[in-house]
Amino acid sequence: MHVVWTRIAHHLAAFRRANAGNVAMTFALSSLPLVGTVGFAVDYSHANAVKVAMQAALDSTALMLSRDAATLSNADLQTKASSYFTALFTRPEAKNVSITATYTTSGGSQLKVDGVAAVPTSFLGVIGYQNINVNGTSTAAWGSTRLRVALVLDNTGSMASAGKMTALKSAAQNLLTQLQSAAGTNGDVYVSIIPFTTVVNIGSSYNGAAWIDWSDYGNCTGGNNQLSAGDWTKYQCSYDKGTWTTYSSSLKSSWKGCITDRGDLTGPNSAAYDTNVAAISSSISASKYPAVDYTVGTTDYCGGLPQAMGLTYNWSSLSTLVNSMTPAGATNQNIGLQVGWMSLVGGGPFTMPAEDSTYTYQHVIILLTDGLNTQNRWYGDGGTLGSSDDAKIDAREALTCSNFKAASTSNILYTIQVNTDGDPTSTLLQNCASTSDKFFLLTSASEIVTTFNSIGTNLTKLRVAK
Repeated sequence: MHVVWTRIAHHLAAFRRANAGNVAMTFALSSLPLVGTVGFAVDYSHANAVKVAMQAALDSTALMLSRDAATLSNADLQTKASSYFTALFTRPEAKNVSITATYTTSGGSQLKVDGVAAVPTSFLGVIGYQNINVNGTSTAAWGSTRLRVALVLDNTGSMASAGKMTALKSAAQNLLTQLQSAAGTNGDVYVSIIPFTTVVNIGSSYNGAAWIDWSDYGNCTGGNNQLSAGDWTKYQCSYDKGTWTTYSSSLKSSWKGCITDRGDLTGPNSAAYDTNVAAISSSISASKYPAVDYTVGTTDYCGGLPQAMGLTYNWSSLSTLVNSMTPAGATNQNIGLQVGWMSLVGGGPFTMPAEDSTYTYQHVIILLTDGLNTQNRWYGDGGTLGSSDDAKIDAREALTCSNFKAASTSNILYTIQVNTDGDPTSTLLQNCASTSDKFFLLTSASEIVTTFNSIGTNLTKLRVAK
C-alpha cells in the first residue's frame, strides 16, 4: 500500500507544478489525484475485507488439516489444504488464489498454511494498479507439549439414576475422540481410565504381585451385625467388634482384582500412603495395595467393576472399557484419585511410558463423581445409615489433592460434581481443582457431555500463531 500512496503523492505534486490550461482542463487534471485518493480508500477497504476473510479461512484450514498432517504425503497435504480453504473462503472476487501447506517436525510438530490472492481494483486502475495483492499465514503448533490424562470416573450405584451413566459414557467417548485427534503421532497423548466405587479393580491377573497386601482379603463375622455384615476390611470389622478371618492362600486364585486404600492410619509406617504416590516397598506392607473381597451381604460389588487401564494410546481398548462401565457400590473418591495419580507416574500395576526431554508434558486428572464420600477402607458405612465418618474420608482426599498439585507445576486437576439429587455443593471438590475454573458443578446429566467437550477443547486446543 505504501507504493500506491507514493504514486498518488507523485500525481498531486505534478498537479501543483502545473499552471497552464483553462479552468476545464485544470478541473479535469485535479480530478485525477482526487479519484486516486478516494479510490485508494475504497479499494483498500475492499482488499482488507478479503484479507480478513482469508486469514479466518487459513486459521480454520490449519486446525482441520493438523489432524491428519503427520500421515499425509506432501502432495496430499497440498490437495487437502486447497480443498479445506476453498470450502471456507467465499470471496469469488479474489483471483489467482494460491495456498501452500508445510508440515515440519523440528522442535515439535508444526503445520504452516500460507495464502495469497489478487483483488481487482475499481478505481486505482487510473494510476496503473489493476490489482491489490493480499496474503496471510497461519501456523498450528502442537508437538512441543504432550498430554498424559487420567480419567477417574464414578461407577457407584447412584450413577444409574437420571441418565448419568449413559451421559458419562457418551461424554467419555467424545473426549477420547478429541484426544485421539489431537495426537499428531502415537505417544503425543496417553490416556488412563480408572473406574472407581469404594474400590478400584486392577485385575485378578495380579494375584501373585509383590505389591499386593493380603491382610484385608477375608470376611467379618459376629459383632454388631447391623454393620459387620457389610464390613469387608479388617479395620471396619475390628471397629464393629466382629471377628476377622483372613482367607487362606489357596483362595487368592478366586480374588476378582479389587484393591482399597493403601497405608495405615497410625504407626511407624503410616506415611499417608493413601494420599501420595510414594514408591511401593516389599518390606513395608503399608505401602502396598490391599486386596479385598468387596462383598456386602451376598452382593459382590467387585466382579462387575471394570478393570482400570493404565496409560495407553490404544483408543479401541479405551473405548471398550468405557462401554463396559456399570453403576454399583458406594463412593470413595480418594481411591480413584490416588490410583489415577499412580497411573500417571507408574507403580503397582502401572508402567509409565518414558518421557522425551525435548518435549514438555502436562499430567492431567479429570475426576467426575455424582456423590459425596460414604466409605473407604477405615471409615463410613456406604451411606446406608449415615455417618459422621464421611468428613474423615474427605480429609484424606483433601490431602491427596494438595499433594498432587504440589508435586509438579505440570499437574492439572479437573473436578466435576454431577449434582442431580440436591446434595450440597462439594467444598472438597472445589478446593481440589487446580483453579476455580477447573471445578464444574452440574445439575443435569446432559451437562456431562458439554463439560467433557469443554475440557477436551482446552486440552487439545492448538496454538494458532498469525
